[in-house]
Amino acid sequence: MDCLNLFLLFTFTFACSSIISTRADLPGTWELVLADAGISSMHTAVTRFNTVVLLDRTNIGPSRKMLGRGRCRLDRNDRALKRDCYAHSAILDLQTNQIRPLMILTDTWCSSGQILADGTVLQTGGDLDGYKKIRKFSPCEATGLCDWVELDDVELVNGRWYGTDQILPDGSVIILGGKGANTVEYYPPRNGAVSFPFLADVEDKQMDNLYPYVHLLPNGHLFIFANDKAVMYDYETNKIAREYPPLDGGPRNYPSAGSSAMLALEGDFSTAVIVVCGGAQFGAFIQRSTDTPAHGSCGRIIATSADPTWEMEDMPFGRIMGDMVMLPTGDVLIINGAQAGTQGFEMASNPCLFPVLYRPTQPAGLRFMTLNPGTIPRMYHSTANLLPDGRVLIAGSNPHYFYKFNAEFPTELRIEAFSPEYLSSDRANLRPVIEEIPETVRYGEAFDVFVTVPLPVVGILEVNLGNAPFSTHSFQQGQRLVKLTVTPSVPDANGRYRVGCTAPPNGAVAPPGYYMAFVVNQGVPSVARWVHLIA
Repeated sequence: MDCLNLFLLFTFTFACSSIISTRADLPGTWELVLADAGISSMHTAVTRFNTVVLLDRTNIGPSRKMLGRGRCRLDRNDRALKRDCYAHSAILDLQTNQIRPLMILTDTWCSSGQILADGTVLQTGGDLDGYKKIRKFSPCEATGLCDWVELDDVELVNGRWYGTDQILPDGSVIILGGKGANTVEYYPPRNGAVSFPFLADVEDKQMDNLYPYVHLLPNGHLFIFANDKAVMYDYETNKIAREYPPLDGGPRNYPSAGSSAMLALEGDFSTAVIVVCGGAQFGAFIQRSTDTPAHGSCGRIIATSADPTWEMEDMPFGRIMGDMVMLPTGDVLIINGAQAGTQGFEMASNPCLFPVLYRPTQPAGLRFMTLNPGTIPRMYHSTANLLPDGRVLIAGSNPHYFYKFNAEFPTELRIEAFSPEYLSSDRANLRPVIEEIPETVRYGEAFDVFVTVPLPVVGILEVNLGNAPFSTHSFQQGQRLVKLTVTPSVPDANGRYRVGCTAPPNGAVAPPGYYMAFVVNQGVPSVARWVHLIA
């Protein structure tokens, strides 16, 4: 039975409430965070001030949020509005759920981004006047007036439309790929653009090398996946260090709409496991087929193994455009998307409303758990981001060229949050509270975390660092979770538990920047505290 029919079979009428519990027998709950954000977020990022940057295109005509204060964007080449007084970016305050409009000048359609070591959101490329643009958003307190800054003194060497960004061990960012751009370049700039023939070698008629999946491995090289192939790339020498076997099941990158995540790094941090899940059938994009069933296969590979091979599994549902979000526990939430079609405007059908939990420590065949379904289809241009309180923020969905509300799958302005089972009321007594943690830690530094827990602690308290990735087009650019080496917790005279921790050893394990530090007790995470990891 497909996702939508299964949802219709079990959905029941619910009272008007901000909490929606659609299937009481399935884990997780849904919450309406904001009924009208004014814009549909194609790109989303969480900041260290517990705010969320929402970003859409500029050339879509009116949004539903005015810029205010007399501000307007003037662009005589804009196809929709020459004088545009509507917001196409905004900041969401997670404490009040209030929206403040932001000013973005150039087109960010299908662009890329990353969070820099100082917490600044770096935003690169786009379409038309945004093709070579570099933008920055330096976040501030929710009451501040920080806004986008478009750089005039530097631009991309190659235009980047559907590219991918990844922060590197030294805090710089590699910017890779994009339509017609089989190169890499860096921010801050260095050595111009460098040819990267791998992307040209895997290109096909439906451009399945776009938005390549890029993961920084703990050995300092990059795992890069495009179409159905992957390589280990030594960016310092611009050489392929290793070619991986092809992944069965056809292409997985845009527009074939799979997703990917690197599992949590732990232990001695020498092992990196990559998972690639879902995707459209080959040819669905070329044929503009909206009802071709998606496939649900997942490949899992130990990228650092001497003899890496793909281990194949099947998800409970075929899925395209699913987001893979690393949870504080090390499990992966697969959410959003559809069961048929492909990426692109008006190109998908049969929304998959059921999230799925991928539990990497379980044996093969037992790793997937179906979760409580939502009620809002999240199709093309949806996003998903982990929040410091352990929820996952769900935004966007606009499968149309312009904002369109009279449609089977309308432009979506509502923002939701999904709460995994670890936030259920019956686990509240297990939830730790971080009472004290350093605001800044250095690589390899030993430090203590002090926590309280309602019930006595049984077992080891984990301390896990999760960064804030840039979420767009079913991939969390730069996403990372690092499980720190810890000592057993020790109670002190104040009723707190002291956990001794050791910071990650270097920037290849965890690039410099701000991380959400979670303490996890028996699978239940605390509310995170932001920690600045520096050299």
